[in-house]
Amino acid sequence: MSKSFYLAYIDVKYLKGRVTTILTVCPIRAKADDASEMVSQLLFGETASIIDKQKDSWCKIRLDNDGYEGWIDQKQLTSVSASKREDVSVSVELFEKIFADKASTWITLGAELADFDGMVSRIDDQRFRFSGQAIKAKELEPDPELIEKLAKRLLNTPYLWGGRTPLGIDCSGFSQLVFKCAGISILRDAKDQATQGETIDFVSAAKLGDLAFFTKKTDRITHVGIVLDDMEIIHASGKVRIDKMDHYGIYNPEIEEYTHRLKIIKRYF
Repeated sequence: MSKSFYLAYIDVKYLKGRVTTILTVCPIRAKADDASEMVSQLLFGETASIIDKQKDSWCKIRLDNDGYEGWIDQKQLTSVSASKREDVSVSVELFEKIFADKASTWITLGAELADFDGMVSRIDDQRFRFSGQAIKAKELEPDPELIEKLAKRLLNTPYLWGGRTPLGIDCSGFSQLVFKCAGISILRDAKDQATQGETIDFVSAAKLGDLAFFTKKTDRITHVGIVLDDMEIIHASGKVRIDKMDHYGIYNPEIEEYTHRLKIIKRYF
């Protein structure tokens, strides 16, 4: 194993300031406990600030890209300097390998490569070689067709509460990840995403790339999906799937009933 790659060899007591992970994906939990609910995930290369610590090796972090907060085992983290970064959201079919010295790991859709020159990424004094497809998401013009392409890559991904990868994803993690890789930054949870963007008053005016928000048993927003053409919606419900949508909500033809009630539609570009 390479000491520059596997974090078990790093003395975590030195962690402070801004951090990242060089593991594929790490759970972010509601409380400082492995048994606590996973509320989100930290992907390879994403950065965060440490805002609190527990003596038993847990850190509370605030993500740089969306301000989301939660607890993570600091053994899964590594420090990063405050130096200038050039972040690249990596767009791949599912997973690609990245190499550090003689070690390697898989990185997922939405991973970030710092100071990326087309082959090598640098995280402080560590160098990672990546030979897959990378998109400089921050340089992209908003493109509904790219959003559709990225969203459909995730079809049949199983639903996972707190998930943000092709191995498991929740509804708002799905919309956030797809938008991130298309160069559009939105918040993490559905209720917060619904506070952003421009409200679309009629479902008939919805366009490809809009986000539609839904309720279920209460009036509180609990679900989100990405609007497609022909009054279809792609969303994570059991799995990432495509269903029909109308002024009432999402209609699932397999069970022949509405599963979610439409609350609001928002446009972000």
